[in-house]
Amino acid sequence: MFPTSDCQPPPGAALRDKEDLLVRLSRIEGQVRGIARMIREDRYCIDILTQVAAVCSALKTVALLVLSAHLRGCVAHRLSSEDDPDTIIDELLETLKRYLNAG
Repeated sequence: MFPTSDCQPPPGAALRDKEDLLVRLSRIEGQVRGIARMIREDRYCIDILTQVAAVCSALKTVALLVLSAHLRGCVAHRLSSEDDPDTIIDELLETLKRYLNAG
C-alpha cells in the first residue's frame, strides 16, 4: 500500500486502495467535525458518544484495510524473498501489539 524499497503493492492495487482509504478518512473527518459541532451546541451526551463510537469503528476499519494491504503486499513479498521469516513475523507481531494496545 505505501511502498518502500522492499514493500510493493500488487500491481494496480495501490491507487485503488489509496483512493478508498482517502474517501473513508474524509468521511471520518466530517464525522469528527460533526462531533465538535455537537459539543459546541451542548447536544445530548449519549448522542455525542454514539458518534464517537462510530468514528472509532470507522478508524478500526481503516486500520484493518491498511493491515490487509500490508499483509497481501509487503509481507507476502518479503516472505517470498530471501528475508528471514522470523524477522518478518516479529515485525508483524510488534505492529499488531501496538495496534491492539491503541484500542
